[in-house]
Amino acid sequence: MDVRGLVAVGAGKMAATLSRTLGLGGGTSYPGELARRLDPRLLATLAGGLSRGNVVVTGTNGKTTTSRLIASIMRQAGWRPVHNRSGANLLDGVASALLAATTLGGQIAGDSGLFEVDEAHLPAAVAETHPQVVVITNLFRDQLDRYGEIDHVARLWRAALAALPPEATAVLNADDPLVAGLAEATRARVLHFGLEYARHAQSDAQHAADSKRCLRCGTPYRYRALFYGHVGHYACPGCGWERPHPAVSVRALEFRGVEGSDLAFSLPSGPLALRLRLPGLYNVYNALAAVSVAHALGLPPAALKHGVEGFSAAFGRLERVAIQGRSAFLALVKNPVGFNEVLRTLCLEGSPRDLVIAINDNLADGTDISWLWDVDFERLQGRVHTCLVTGTRAEDMRLRLKYAGVDLQRVAIDKDLRAALHRGVQNAPPGGTLFVLPTYTAMLEARQILADEGYVGRFWED
Repeated sequence: MDVRGLVAVGAGKMAATLSRTLGLGGGTSYPGELARRLDPRLLATLAGGLSRGNVVVTGTNGKTTTSRLIASIMRQAGWRPVHNRSGANLLDGVASALLAATTLGGQIAGDSGLFEVDEAHLPAAVAETHPQVVVITNLFRDQLDRYGEIDHVARLWRAALAALPPEATAVLNADDPLVAGLAEATRARVLHFGLEYARHAQSDAQHAADSKRCLRCGTPYRYRALFYGHVGHYACPGCGWERPHPAVSVRALEFRGVEGSDLAFSLPSGPLALRLRLPGLYNVYNALAAVSVAHALGLPPAALKHGVEGFSAAFGRLERVAIQGRSAFLALVKNPVGFNEVLRTLCLEGSPRDLVIAINDNLADGTDISWLWDVDFERLQGRVHTCLVTGTRAEDMRLRLKYAGVDLQRVAIDKDLRAALHRGVQNAPPGGTLFVLPTYTAMLEARQILADEGYVGRFWED
């Protein structure tokens, strides 16, 4: 590393230390921003110094959980990944993670890179980190004010995959036609993953389904099985394009409520049975993506099993926190399909739920909250014991629940998130669970409150 790079490393590390010492934040983004200003080549230099190469994870939903699952498997295999585990997924966040693992002399304490990347920044991430594996989890509408329509994001991903060399691997969700169709854009090896077990398919399409027509000819897809959104087993009766056969699949699945699932995988190397400690069908897909990446990297089956079975939820993503003899169950919600799957998981069991729903419209959340009307809150009819709505758009959330047919006598507004959390905990019976459903900035605020009160660590320490 040249003198300019060493100066940039020193400045970035000092910025991180000052940020945490002064209580300004976790130093998960600004140190990288500062260092990259001083040396625009720094990210590529540091990422290029990792002997086992780099993995990049992107997608609308599941990026943080999938990347953390991959990290858990890597560590079980004896790898030492450098990982932006806080979820700071712009390039400055990636650079900050690398800085944190780099000494003032420019030596990196790691042998591999594992980088969660924002959807719109995939082309730049591929150009700077030269990953050996890129995994794409799914593509749904999300924050239209930031990303535009899904076609725009798909074009960015096509450009990124087109830049991969033949020796790289693109790990793609076979059950999402928008993602599976990206295979034709790349020279890299393609590894598809998918769910073969169709018992949990839905009877009809959700209102939030984003891809209903063939990308090639425009004919509506026919589905043999539809799992959520537009994800399922599809085929086009017009041109004949259909879901590719997945090399890595789940052949059997048994839900265990909010405790998780029992899964039977089929891999080219053979079958693998494991217990996932994360609930919901969407986390089955996160596990599929992680196991597929591990297979692409040649990691041993024992590492896959122990890495997944020993994994607990990422902060704010189905994270369980013990509070005053009860549990708070935090589940990030940020778009219609993700929210629908959280509601589907909560409604697997019949007892009414105690809820806190926190909806913000800050820039990081997306300022357009019209997506709430595409969420199937009708699932909550008769299933709400108490519900506190909070956040900058609490009134909008309460109105949506009204039109969903939820009993408004069980719904109250409290614009103070701290007060809503305390009140929600008291609403839950001793030994019971409070389900906290926040958008992104509300999730960070909720965890900050819980950290201030000693229930969790700071998110950058998690």
